[in-house]
Amino acid sequence: MFVTQLLSRLCAICLLMASLGVNAESIKVLTTGAYKQMVLALIPIFEAQTGHKVSMDNETAGELIKRVNSGEAFDVLILTPQALKNFAELSVVDAKSIVSIAKVGIGVAVKQGQALPVIQTVDDFVDALKKAKKVAYIDPASGGSSGIYLDQLFKRKGWSEMVSAKAFLVNGGYVANALVSGDADLAIHQISEIVPVKGATLVGPLPEELQNYTVYSGAISAKTPQSKVAKDFLALMSSAQAAALMREKGMTPLF
Repeated sequence: MFVTQLLSRLCAICLLMASLGVNAESIKVLTTGAYKQMVLALIPIFEAQTGHKVSMDNETAGELIKRVNSGEAFDVLILTPQALKNFAELSVVDAKSIVSIAKVGIGVAVKQGQALPVIQTVDDFVDALKKAKKVAYIDPASGGSSGIYLDQLFKRKGWSEMVSAKAFLVNGGYVANALVSGDADLAIHQISEIVPVKGATLVGPLPEELQNYTVYSGAISAKTPQSKVAKDFLALMSSAQAAALMREKGMTPLF
């Protein structure tokens, strides 16, 4: 009788431990800043559906590549397709796991309540640059893809002298925060990194002639001990549920 009761209690304890997630796995996701908000939105969904835990860290693409090259451990990596291809050749990520997720364009923002400049054409955009007192964008030296592209664009168009005199360079993070703090009155950044900033208003995308889209893909580590959980999280990122969230956050699904 005593043994039966003991076994019954042990079974109950095991079931309780399982329900509390004792057997849950934890994975780490490294992502570029442009995809940060998507990962943050998907984490609670994934954790509720699976019971597994997800931690996340983000950086500019350039800094993230440096961190991975230095040996930082991760389970899921979100980067540009070429960067993931390079890591696959080095056996850092599983080449077969690479999947295209989304693309995002560059947009222009102003502080909430400020009059919205017209940016429909290239001439409109140049006029907005001329009228701005301070123009914020990612410091190209930080490795941010939009900052690198804008630096090249300004040089190619002969606008560097005009912009550099009023540039407010941001070393990673959300450029639109410079609008809220008063450090700039015009911000140029990837749209998915403008949308989350409270106190900033997205004016719209760059004119199509000047636009640059960055594609993001995901892959799992070639050395992850939680490959099944990592694959499931990557699958969620390319699901219909994720696609709806992407559009809300200024990104275009690629699946």
